[in-house]
Amino acid sequence: MRFVKARDYDDMSRKAANVISAQVIYKPECVLGLATGSTPVGAYKCLVEWYRKGDLDFSGVTSVNLDEYRGLQHDNPQSYYYFMNDHLFSHVNIDPANTHVPDGTIADADEACRQYDETVKSTGGVDLQLLGMGHNGHIGFNEPDDVFAKGTHCVNLAQSTIDANSRFFASRDEVPTQAYTMGIQTIMSAKKILVVVSGTDKADIVEKAFFGPITSQVPASILQLHPEVTVVGDEAAFAKIADRI
Repeated sequence: MRFVKARDYDDMSRKAANVISAQVIYKPECVLGLATGSTPVGAYKCLVEWYRKGDLDFSGVTSVNLDEYRGLQHDNPQSYYYFMNDHLFSHVNIDPANTHVPDGTIADADEACRQYDETVKSTGGVDLQLLGMGHNGHIGFNEPDDVFAKGTHCVNLAQSTIDANSRFFASRDEVPTQAYTMGIQTIMSAKKILVVVSGTDKADIVEKAFFGPITSQVPASILQLHPEVTVVGDEAAFAKIADRI
């Protein structure tokens, strides 16, 4: 596991975007696993900027997203389908047919998860998986549990996750309580993993996830077993591990 220190959020975003852009340049037809949430937004902004300057070409890229709220329509501004188009896809030359997000509009959870597992498998494998990390250690929407889930599944969101995401909705009552998410096995199958973390409020979970015991109660801790993980974080997020990296 490699730790890359950044001064602040903007520096973290640039450094993370550098890792993603290097993957695209090295392998123009790569498969990117993408994440949503507030932390990756800055990295996506950098990628769009570099594309507009002519430094990046996404025409051969395929993407698969980690997760999606169950029950939200694609045109809902809080859906992750909308998020990805708003922050990245509509601003670069990626083929929309090659962008994949779990379909939260499919009411049958088993069918939605089966379809998405098939979609991910059809790509041939993720070259670089981007991850954020929740305050409770969730990656994707893999919440603390008694076991590590394998494939795509429907999850009941933890109250802490609902509380954290409520800032994106008009009221807490509007926050979905379920989501479809890639499983831990799928995430761990990626050739390379890039984790982005920012802010003082992530310092505790960064220490637990990367220097604590490997446990399904802290889902991100499983990343300690992956052969190629890069964690990019700012000084605040790395505050409790600064002397160990």
